[in-house]
This record gives sequence, C-alpha cells and structure tokens, in this order.
Amino acid sequence: MTAFALDPQQREWCATLRAIAAEQLRPLAARCDPGRVNRPLVAALGESGLLRRLFPLDGQAPVRALDLCLLRESLARECTQAETALALQGLGCYPVVQSGTPEQRARWLPEVVAGRAVAAFALSEPGAGSDAAALTLAAEPAGARSGPRGGPRGSAGLAGRVGRDHPVGGVAAGGEEAGGADENGAGDTGPVGSTGPAGLAGCVGRTGTAGRVGRTDGPGRAQSTGVSRAAGWRLTGEKCWISNAPEADFYTVFARTTPGAGSRGITAFLVPADRPGLTGEHLDMLSPHPIGRLFFDAVPVTRADVLGEVDAGFQVAMRTLNLLRPSVGAFAVGMARSALDLALAHAKERTAFGGPLKDLQAVAHQLAEMATRTEAAQLLVYAAASAHDAGESGIARRSAMAKLLATETAQYVVDAAVQIHGARALERGHPLEHLYREVRAPRIYEGATEVQRTIIAKELYR
Repeated sequence: MTAFALDPQQREWCATLRAIAAEQLRPLAARCDPGRVNRPLVAALGESGLLRRLFPLDGQAPVRALDLCLLRESLARECTQAETALALQGLGCYPVVQSGTPEQRARWLPEVVAGRAVAAFALSEPGAGSDAAALTLAAEPAGARSGPRGGPRGSAGLAGRVGRDHPVGGVAAGGEEAGGADENGAGDTGPVGSTGPAGLAGCVGRTGTAGRVGRTDGPGRAQSTGVSRAAGWRLTGEKCWISNAPEADFYTVFARTTPGAGSRGITAFLVPADRPGLTGEHLDMLSPHPIGRLFFDAVPVTRADVLGEVDAGFQVAMRTLNLLRPSVGAFAVGMARSALDLALAHAKERTAFGGPLKDLQAVAHQLAEMATRTEAAQLLVYAAASAHDAGESGIARRSAMAKLLATETAQYVVDAAVQIHGARALERGHPLEHLYREVRAPRIYEGATEVQRTIIAKELYR
C-alpha cells in the first residue's frame, strides 16, 4: 500500500476550500428547499472555479483521484450540499468527458464547468440497483415501432413536467441511485441557472427549456435487426433514484440495446432533458439532495447521442464509477470530521455532573474512538487514491476497502456525535440532524457495503 502524507501545499489548498465552502457556499445552500436542485449554488461552484477542478481541459492530464478526494472531503466538512452538487456534476458529466464525441463535449462540458447546466447519471432502475447489468430500459430500433406511445405519462418534454402536481414517491433512506450500488460488483450528480443573488426561486424546477438543446437527427448505426442506419432507437422504460432528476438539463442514460446479453448489451446515451417522451417526478427521500424518477415513453435517440460504442455502455459506467468511488469515501470522511469537530466542541463546553463532558471517561473514550476511526478511514482513502494515480495494481480492492471503511465509519461517528449532544442534535436545523440524514445514503450508492465486501473478497484470491 502506498505510504501517504499531505504536503504543505495540499494542506493549504484544503484550508482554502473549507473557507470557500463556509463563507460563500453554505449561505447559498441554506436558501434552497431540500430535495431540489440549487442552481445558484451550482452557479457559484462554477464561478469559483471548483467545477473546473473536476474536469481536465483539452490537452491537460486527467484529474488526479487524490485531488478529487481532497476537494470532496474539504467541501463536505463545511457544506455537504455544496459537495454533493459538485460530485453530481462529475458523476453525470464524466461519461461525456471520457467517452463522448468532440461535438458532445463541446456542447455540454463548458456549460457544466461554468455551472450553467446540471448533469445527471441515470443507471439505476426499480429492479436493477446493485445488479446494474440486469437493467431493462429498452433501446428499441426506431424502425420497429411507429413512434412515441400515448398514455398516462404523455410525451411532453421533461421541462414541461418539472414543478407540476405529480405524486411524490415514498420516503426511503437512500441517496444517489439508492436502489443499490449502480454497478454489478463495481463502483456506482444550455444556460439555465441564475448567477445573480441567490434565492429560493433559483432552487425549484422550471418550465422553460433554455439551454436544453438536443438532437433528434444524425447518422444511425446498423443493428443486428437490420434496421436502417438512419433509424436510431426509442428508449422505453423507467429509471429510479436518479440524483438531480427530474431537474437536470441532460442525462447519461444506460439502456439495453441487445436483449439477453447482460452487461455486454448495454449502451450509454446522452439524452437532453427536452427530448419528446421524457418525463419525471421528484422522490421524497431521507437524504436532502434532489432525487427522482425518469419515465421514457419512446424517447428518440440516434447514433449521435451514443457515448462510446454501441453495446459497450457498461464499461462507460464502470470507468466513471471506478474513478469516483474512492472520493465517495472522502465525502464520508468529511462528514465524519465535521461531526467529530462538533462533538469535541460540545464536550468541552457542556457541563454535567460537576464538570465538562470531556472529563467523563465514557465520553472521553468515545471521542478517542471516533477520532481514531476517522483518521484510519482518511488514510485509507488517501492511500487508495494515491495508488490509483500511480497506476498501481489492486485498485478495485483498495477502492472498495476505502469506500467500505469510510462510509461505515462516518455512520458511526455521526451517530456517536448525536449521542454526545443528546436531544438538541435531533432538532430540525441542527448541523448533526442534517448530517444524520446525509450520512446514510453513501453506504448504499456507488456500491453498497455488501457489494464492497464482495469485491474485496474476490480480489483477495486474484
């Protein structure tokens, strides 16, 4: 395992990131309703240059996994909403960066980096979470059907559906793609936003389609069915637990182009939100960030919308998730650090039984355990990211270990911090109340705890 320690420049950068999050981003986060895309916050991430740190510019080296971890940990320590908004931009847009055409990258990457467009990663389905290769969203050759179907969901573009009176899903303890891991044994958010003063109006869904420029023409690709090359496909089915849905401006959508082929029959498509037949609804989740369902009613896509190669979409998903999985651990470490800081301050200031809480052995030992586990998780995340950047072997095992330990540790530390604070930590609006809702989802998304253990066990025998 790579030995690791932060150098002075890295420590200074982390301190700068925490200051930006606390002073500039946290006030914007507080002005938005939970469960809605906070466009002023996303715009601020673009204006501050933080989104640019996610994506390599033309001719530049790829983003280092360690830098991504430091970025996510630092933001999470001060403002989980800002961290999540940034991470979801990376999750939704990295397939375009890694597998998109020059035209696709030119159309969307500048908008995402500037914070003007919101991206989403649409992999999970009601019956395909951890077992993502079992997804059933059908990409049917366009010539095989007469056109979009009618029905209760209609065929109006998604932009016309957001904000209407559609039913809200049931409460669940999930987060991004919470149906499972969004992967089968591997790792799982046009000008639209206001850049002026932030306000609640910037957080909710819109009915306009500015900046959502899609394409419904272009060259097709011959399929095994013999359908015309110019025909393309029609997407039919449902995606569920999709972060930033249904308010995103475009979606990386994974659909089945070859039935019965498992992971080898999946294709990734870049689908703008204004495509006919694409609708959605919000889900009311325990986690406070935006999550929803997407409905595809014969949504038209063409060869120009394909990311990578036809039937090679599973690899597109895995490349993105393998890069981001260690940084999910960094997000968890940031939350653990935040909870530990709150617990330390409270135990020092709160008096009980004739003295501060920190002098009670039970509390002192609890704080020591919290600090030790957090430090161990942080070092394992840093080591996994450093090994990834160095091109060392065993990355799958190391990344799985890092995510497993960090997310489980964060859950423990936040819960222990709540216990030390007592009932006040459960009051709505308390920082620990927010962390308590936020910390549960990372143990599920981008590779559930059980999936990570399976990966580790298999890798031990390679």
